[in-house]
Amino acid sequence: MRDSRRAAPHPEWVDMYRRGIRPSRIAVLDSAPVTTVRYHLQVAKKIEPGLEAEHAAALPEKAPGPSEAALQRMQDLVSFYRTEGRLPLAHAKSPQEQTLSSWLYLRRRDSAQGTLSPAFRDGLDVIPGWDQASPKKTEDEARWQKRFQQVKDLRAAGCDWPRHQKTPDTAERVLGVWLHGQRINYNQGKLAPEKEVLLDEHLPGWREGRRRTGGRRRRPRTQMPARP
Repeated sequence: MRDSRRAAPHPEWVDMYRRGIRPSRIAVLDSAPVTTVRYHLQVAKKIEPGLEAEHAAALPEKAPGPSEAALQRMQDLVSFYRTEGRLPLAHAKSPQEQTLSSWLYLRRRDSAQGTLSPAFRDGLDVIPGWDQASPKKTEDEARWQKRFQQVKDLRAAGCDWPRHQKTPDTAERVLGVWLHGQRINYNQGKLAPEKEVLLDEHLPGWREGRRRTGGRRRRPRTQMPARP
């Protein structure tokens, strides 16, 4: 992380904001706390009263706001946090909690990409650190996305599903172990719904894997005669 204790306003952040980049995205791009970025921009707006108008003019065409159902989901998440004192877990026993966790995952992704609706930003800001996953979760998510893309590229190149055993290729084994793990998680009901959607959409047939071809047929199990 760069040193954020610098004289405000930071010129690079002001320039990015002027070009229509949102504060949350600036924070991600420069590895800085979003609160620090917003403070610098507030100072800049006092110096340049027209900065906000320039930012608004540079924004992409405004998309429709969140639906009533989406806003209700946000309120459900806030209520859950206030009641339980924590954020929902992806592998919770309650289907309702799993749904809230999946919804939060998508909003975190939107926040990181700078595409989060202002209505969601304002509503979720009552939850401290809602958009900050733990370092381990961040690393795990990055690893998952990397393996997912690698298998996706492999299949797009016309290759068969990677094997997790009986292969001398280390790279194939790594991807095979990852894919095997997704199948196990799916069968045990532990696969996050949003990841299941990604796998179904981009890797059709991932649950079944390689088709069995050739090989010797297994001999039927011989029943031992009963002892007299």
